[in-house]
Amino acid sequence: MAGSATEYIQHHLTHLSTVKQQSIVDFSVFNFDTAVFSILMMALALGLLYMAARKATPGVPGKFQCAVEMLVDMVSEQAKSIVHGDRTFIAPLALTVFVWVAFMNAIDLIPVDLFPSIASAFGIHYLRPLPTADLNGSLGIACGVLILMIYYGIKVKGLKGFNKELFTAPFGNHPLLWPFNFLLNLIEYLAKTVSLGMRLFGNMYAGELVFFLIALLGGLWAGFDGLSIFGVVGHFVAGLCWLLFHILIVLLQAFIMMMLTLVYIGQAHEGH
Repeated sequence: MAGSATEYIQHHLTHLSTVKQQSIVDFSVFNFDTAVFSILMMALALGLLYMAARKATPGVPGKFQCAVEMLVDMVSEQAKSIVHGDRTFIAPLALTVFVWVAFMNAIDLIPVDLFPSIASAFGIHYLRPLPTADLNGSLGIACGVLILMIYYGIKVKGLKGFNKELFTAPFGNHPLLWPFNFLLNLIEYLAKTVSLGMRLFGNMYAGELVFFLIALLGGLWAGFDGLSIFGVVGHFVAGLCWLLFHILIVLLQAFIMMMLTLVYIGQAHEGH
């Protein structure tokens, strides 16, 4: 484990990847930890939802079934109010996005040294388990939403109608305006994708850093002296307060991701 506070944070911010990233955009880098934990959380989310569906009974529901039914009803109502069209696939998609992102975010509530310590026992020196604090992970979800936006735009309006809107909205159908319309629509799609991914990444990355700083307070222990006692007490109090507050952030960011997914897909159903 790294010695100084800076080395400690740098160590925990380093991914288990193929090569060291050389630039902001480097497609030669593959972060194994982000991929593995994303897939595990997706499997867990789908498994729990499948279990709830299998065990659903028409009688008095249990606590687990009641919680899942409340969540499904909430998502269905949001989808109904935002998306005016066929929601057969969209409502389950929004539910999956919410549960999946919430589970990925919840990894941040696990002590920051737990997974890296387990990994080091198997000879893995770097491990960063929080997928949504990796820009690749959050932008990957946003790119998935972008693909769905384009898919539903073509499905609802047809390829001809989608292309027509792409080149004629919002300024008009005059040929001289086509390049400006296309450029503006392209910027709109890119802005939605980047803002969707950056919003999730920024919040989870900041929360992760705060947990690292709180963990460092526990490292002040050097015996029964004032600084050591302050570090341990501060570590416990600050950690507990931030943990309770971060639970809200975990669920809020998952809800925002779900809502924006519905909003963007709903906009794809409508014309300019």
